[in-house]
Amino acid sequence: MMKDDVIWITGASSGIGEELALQYSKRGNKLVLSARREDELERVKSLCSNPNNVAIVPLDLTKFDEIPSKVIQAKKCFDKIDILINNGGVSQRSLIAETSFEVYQRLIEINYLGTLALTKALLPYFIERQKGHFVVVTSVMGKYGSPFRSGYCGAKHALHGFFDVLRMEHQKDNISVSLICPGFVQTQVTVNALTGDGNKLGHDDPATRSGLKVTSFCRDMIRAIDNKKWESYFGRKEKLGVYLKRLSQKLLHNVVLRSNVR
Repeated sequence: MMKDDVIWITGASSGIGEELALQYSKRGNKLVLSARREDELERVKSLCSNPNNVAIVPLDLTKFDEIPSKVIQAKKCFDKIDILINNGGVSQRSLIAETSFEVYQRLIEINYLGTLALTKALLPYFIERQKGHFVVVTSVMGKYGSPFRSGYCGAKHALHGFFDVLRMEHQKDNISVSLICPGFVQTQVTVNALTGDGNKLGHDDPATRSGLKVTSFCRDMIRAIDNKKWESYFGRKEKLGVYLKRLSQKLLHNVVLRSNVR
Protein backbone atom coordinates (compact mmCIF):
# COMPACT_ATOMS: atom_id res chain seq x y z
CA MET A 1 0.00 0.00 0.00
CA MET A 2 1.21 3.48 -0.85
CA LYS A 3 1.11 6.35 1.64
CA ASP A 4 -0.59 8.50 -0.99
CA ASP A 5 -3.52 6.06 -1.23
CA VAL A 6 -6.85 7.63 -0.28
CA ILE A 7 -8.85 5.22 1.85
CA TRP A 8 -12.61 5.43 2.40
CA ILE A 9 -13.77 3.66 5.57
CA THR A 10 -17.43 3.02 6.43
CA GLY A 11 -18.53 2.29 9.98
CA ALA A 12 -15.71 4.61 11.04
CA SER A 13 -17.38 6.12 14.13
CA SER A 14 -16.34 3.33 16.52
CA GLY A 15 -14.72 -0.07 16.92
CA ILE A 16 -12.81 -1.53 13.99
CA GLY A 17 -13.50 1.44 11.72
CA GLU A 18 -12.21 3.92 14.30
CA GLU A 19 -9.04 1.94 14.94
CA LEU A 20 -8.38 1.54 11.21
CA ALA A 21 -8.66 5.32 10.86
CA LEU A 22 -6.14 5.89 13.65
CA GLN A 23 -3.63 3.40 12.27
CA TYR A 24 -3.92 4.54 8.65
CA SER A 25 -3.62 8.18 9.69
CA LYS A 26 -0.43 7.35 11.56
CA ARG A 27 0.91 5.82 8.35
CA GLY A 28 0.24 9.05 6.48
CA ASN A 29 -2.77 8.05 4.38
CA LYS A 30 -5.56 10.46 3.52
CA LEU A 31 -8.91 9.22 4.79
CA VAL A 32 -12.60 9.62 4.10
CA LEU A 33 -14.62 8.52 7.12
CA SER A 34 -18.30 7.56 6.93
CA ALA A 35 -20.99 6.51 9.39
CA ARG A 36 -24.38 7.81 10.48
CA ARG A 37 -23.18 9.74 13.55
CA GLU A 38 -21.37 12.86 12.35
CA ASP A 39 -20.42 13.93 15.87
CA GLU A 40 -18.64 10.62 16.45
CA LEU A 41 -16.86 10.92 13.11
CA GLU A 42 -15.62 14.35 14.21
CA ARG A 43 -14.35 12.79 17.42
CA VAL A 44 -12.44 10.11 15.50
CA LYS A 45 -11.03 12.74 13.15
CA SER A 46 -9.73 14.75 16.10
CA LEU A 47 -7.86 11.69 17.37
CA CYS A 48 -6.11 11.05 14.04
CA SER A 49 -2.42 11.92 13.64
CA ASN A 50 -3.16 14.44 10.89
CA PRO A 51 -6.78 15.63 11.01
CA ASN A 52 -6.18 17.86 7.99
CA ASN A 53 -5.89 14.70 5.91
CA VAL A 54 -9.21 13.33 7.16
CA ALA A 55 -12.55 14.14 5.52
CA ILE A 56 -16.01 13.24 6.79
CA VAL A 57 -18.92 12.06 4.64
CA PRO A 58 -21.93 11.10 6.80
CA LEU A 59 -23.59 8.00 5.38
CA ASP A 60 -26.58 5.81 6.20
CA LEU A 61 -26.19 2.52 4.33
CA THR A 62 -29.96 1.95 4.30
CA LYS A 63 -30.64 5.16 2.34
CA PHE A 64 -29.82 3.59 -1.01
CA ASP A 65 -30.95 6.54 -3.12
CA GLU A 66 -28.42 8.84 -1.41
CA ILE A 67 -25.42 6.60 -2.02
CA PRO A 68 -24.46 7.76 -5.57
CA SER A 69 -24.22 11.36 -4.36
CA LYS A 70 -22.14 10.23 -1.38
CA VAL A 71 -19.66 8.62 -3.78
CA ILE A 72 -19.34 11.89 -5.70
CA GLN A 73 -18.82 13.74 -2.44
CA ALA A 74 -16.18 11.28 -1.23
CA LYS A 75 -14.20 11.45 -4.48
CA LYS A 76 -14.10 15.24 -4.29
CA CYS A 77 -12.54 15.23 -0.81
CA PHE A 78 -9.03 14.37 -2.07
CA ASP A 79 -9.70 14.05 -5.81
CA LYS A 80 -9.62 10.25 -5.77
CA ILE A 81 -10.45 7.04 -3.89
CA ASP A 82 -7.99 4.13 -4.01
CA ILE A 83 -9.43 1.74 -1.41
CA LEU A 84 -12.96 1.32 -0.09
CA ILE A 85 -13.17 -0.51 3.23
CA ASN A 86 -16.77 -1.71 3.63
CA ASN A 87 -16.86 -1.98 7.41
CA GLY A 88 -20.31 -0.65 8.33
CA GLY A 89 -22.69 -3.21 9.76
CA VAL A 90 -24.72 -4.51 12.69
CA SER A 91 -24.83 -7.87 14.46
CA GLN A 92 -27.72 -9.93 15.87
CA ARG A 93 -28.49 -11.92 19.01
CA SER A 94 -31.87 -13.67 18.77
CA LEU A 95 -33.36 -17.06 17.99
CA ILE A 96 -35.07 -17.53 14.63
CA ALA A 97 -38.45 -18.31 16.18
CA GLU A 98 -38.28 -15.08 18.21
CA THR A 99 -37.04 -12.74 15.46
CA SER A 100 -39.41 -10.56 13.47
CA PHE A 101 -39.20 -10.47 9.69
CA GLU A 102 -38.50 -6.73 9.90
CA VAL A 103 -35.28 -7.44 11.81
CA TYR A 104 -34.14 -9.76 9.03
CA GLN A 105 -34.91 -7.04 6.50
CA ARG A 106 -32.83 -4.54 8.46
CA LEU A 107 -29.88 -6.94 8.79
CA ILE A 108 -29.89 -7.52 5.02
CA GLU A 109 -30.30 -3.82 4.23
CA ILE A 110 -27.38 -2.73 6.42
CA ASN A 111 -24.96 -5.63 6.14
CA TYR A 112 -25.54 -6.68 2.53
CA LEU A 113 -27.59 -4.33 0.34
CA GLY A 114 -25.99 -1.14 1.68
CA THR A 115 -22.53 -2.52 1.06
CA LEU A 116 -23.59 -3.72 -2.39
CA ALA A 117 -25.10 -0.32 -3.26
CA LEU A 118 -21.98 1.58 -2.21
CA THR A 119 -19.70 -0.83 -4.06
CA LYS A 120 -21.83 -0.64 -7.21
CA ALA A 121 -21.80 3.16 -7.11
CA LEU A 122 -18.00 3.28 -6.85
CA LEU A 123 -17.31 0.45 -9.31
CA PRO A 124 -17.56 2.52 -12.56
CA TYR A 125 -14.91 4.89 -11.18
CA PHE A 126 -12.54 1.99 -10.42
CA ILE A 127 -13.18 0.54 -13.90
CA GLU A 128 -12.44 3.89 -15.52
CA ARG A 129 -9.20 4.22 -13.56
CA GLN A 130 -8.32 0.56 -14.16
CA LYS A 131 -7.36 0.46 -10.52
CA GLY A 132 -9.10 -0.01 -7.18
CA HIS A 133 -9.39 -2.18 -4.10
CA PHE A 134 -12.61 -3.26 -2.38
CA VAL A 135 -12.12 -4.49 1.18
CA VAL A 136 -15.08 -6.10 2.96
CA VAL A 137 -15.22 -6.80 6.68
CA THR A 138 -17.38 -9.91 6.79
CA SER A 139 -16.95 -12.45 9.61
CA VAL A 140 -16.12 -16.08 10.24
CA MET A 141 -19.94 -16.20 10.38
CA GLY A 142 -19.76 -15.66 6.62
CA LYS A 143 -18.19 -19.13 6.41
CA TYR A 144 -20.32 -21.08 8.91
CA GLY A 145 -23.30 -20.51 11.18
CA SER A 146 -23.98 -20.20 14.89
CA PRO A 147 -27.21 -19.94 16.93
CA PHE A 148 -28.61 -16.47 17.70
CA ARG A 149 -27.02 -15.05 14.53
CA SER A 150 -29.17 -16.43 11.69
CA GLY A 151 -29.82 -13.13 9.89
CA TYR A 152 -26.29 -11.87 10.48
CA CYS A 153 -24.85 -15.14 9.12
CA GLY A 154 -27.15 -14.96 6.09
CA ALA A 155 -26.04 -11.42 5.23
CA LYS A 156 -22.35 -12.23 5.69
CA HIS A 157 -22.65 -15.38 3.53
CA ALA A 158 -24.26 -13.21 0.84
CA LEU A 159 -21.31 -10.80 0.89
CA HIS A 160 -18.93 -13.66 0.13
CA GLY A 161 -20.98 -14.76 -2.86
CA PHE A 162 -21.26 -11.25 -4.30
CA PHE A 163 -17.64 -10.20 -3.84
CA ASP A 164 -16.17 -13.49 -5.08
CA VAL A 165 -18.03 -12.85 -8.35
CA LEU A 166 -16.96 -9.20 -8.45
CA ARG A 167 -13.35 -10.34 -8.20
CA MET A 168 -13.86 -12.75 -11.10
CA GLU A 169 -15.58 -10.22 -13.33
CA HIS A 170 -13.20 -7.33 -12.71
CA GLN A 171 -9.78 -8.91 -12.36
CA LYS A 172 -9.30 -7.72 -15.95
CA ASP A 173 -9.81 -4.14 -14.72
CA ASN A 174 -7.05 -4.47 -12.10
CA ILE A 175 -9.63 -4.32 -9.29
CA SER A 176 -8.75 -6.23 -6.13
CA VAL A 177 -11.14 -7.71 -3.56
CA SER A 178 -10.18 -8.64 0.00
CA LEU A 179 -12.62 -10.39 2.34
CA ILE A 180 -11.67 -9.93 6.00
CA CYS A 181 -13.25 -12.49 8.34
CA PRO A 182 -12.82 -11.76 12.05
CA GLY A 183 -14.13 -13.81 14.91
CA PHE A 184 -14.61 -12.13 18.27
CA VAL A 185 -13.02 -8.67 18.56
CA GLN A 186 -13.22 -6.42 21.62
CA THR A 187 -15.66 -3.80 20.30
CA GLN A 188 -19.25 -2.72 21.04
CA VAL A 189 -20.63 -4.98 18.29
CA THR A 190 -22.46 -7.25 20.76
CA VAL A 191 -23.84 -4.36 22.82
CA ASN A 192 -25.29 -2.85 19.62
CA ALA A 193 -26.56 -6.16 18.21
CA LEU A 194 -30.23 -6.36 17.24
CA THR A 195 -32.55 -8.59 19.23
CA GLY A 196 -35.70 -10.26 17.95
CA ASP A 197 -37.86 -7.15 18.26
CA GLY A 198 -35.26 -4.83 16.74
CA ASN A 199 -33.99 -3.30 19.98
CA LYS A 200 -30.30 -3.28 20.87
CA LEU A 201 -29.04 -6.08 23.12
CA GLY A 202 -27.48 -3.49 25.43
CA HIS A 203 -24.82 -5.63 27.08
CA ASP A 204 -21.60 -7.43 26.21
CA ASP A 205 -20.86 -11.15 26.36
CA PRO A 206 -17.82 -13.13 27.59
CA ALA A 207 -16.78 -14.24 24.09
CA THR A 208 -16.51 -10.66 22.82
CA ARG A 209 -14.83 -9.41 26.01
CA SER A 210 -12.14 -12.08 25.65
CA GLY A 211 -11.79 -11.62 21.89
CA LEU A 212 -8.93 -10.10 19.93
CA LYS A 213 -7.80 -6.63 20.95
CA VAL A 214 -9.01 -4.22 18.28
CA THR A 215 -5.54 -2.65 17.93
CA SER A 216 -3.79 -5.92 17.11
CA PHE A 217 -6.62 -7.14 14.88
CA CYS A 218 -6.56 -3.94 12.81
CA ARG A 219 -2.79 -4.12 12.50
CA ASP A 220 -3.09 -7.64 11.08
CA MET A 221 -6.03 -6.62 8.91
CA ILE A 222 -4.02 -3.77 7.38
CA ARG A 223 -1.22 -6.21 6.61
CA ALA A 224 -3.71 -8.47 4.78
CA ILE A 225 -4.98 -5.47 2.81
CA ASP A 226 -1.42 -4.43 1.94
CA ASN A 227 -0.81 -7.90 0.56
CA LYS A 228 -4.18 -7.90 -1.27
CA LYS A 229 -5.17 -11.19 0.34
CA TRP A 230 -8.33 -12.62 -1.18
CA GLU A 231 -9.70 -13.95 2.11
CA SER A 232 -8.23 -13.78 5.62
CA TYR A 233 -9.46 -15.26 8.91
CA PHE A 234 -8.80 -13.83 12.37
CA GLY A 235 -9.72 -14.97 15.85
CA ARG A 236 -9.00 -17.61 18.42
CA LYS A 237 -10.75 -21.00 18.50
CA GLU A 238 -13.72 -19.64 16.51
CA LYS A 239 -11.39 -19.25 13.52
CA LEU A 240 -10.87 -23.01 13.51
CA GLY A 241 -14.52 -23.49 12.57
CA VAL A 242 -13.70 -22.34 9.02
CA TYR A 243 -11.30 -25.24 8.60
CA LEU A 244 -13.40 -27.72 10.59
CA LYS A 245 -16.31 -27.20 8.19
CA ARG A 246 -14.09 -28.32 5.31
CA LEU A 247 -13.34 -31.52 7.21
CA SER A 248 -16.86 -32.35 8.43
CA GLN A 249 -19.94 -30.16 8.54
CA LYS A 250 -21.60 -32.54 11.01
CA LEU A 251 -18.61 -32.36 13.35
CA LEU A 252 -18.64 -28.55 13.17
CA HIS A 253 -22.39 -28.59 13.90
CA ASN A 254 -21.83 -30.56 17.11
CA VAL A 255 -18.83 -28.47 18.21
CA VAL A 256 -20.74 -25.20 17.77
CA LEU A 257 -23.75 -26.51 19.72
CA ARG A 258 -21.51 -27.69 22.56
CA SER A 259 -19.77 -24.33 22.74
CA ASN A 260 -23.07 -22.72 23.81
CA VAL A 261 -21.91 -19.31 22.59
CA ARG A 262 -24.60 -16.63 22.93
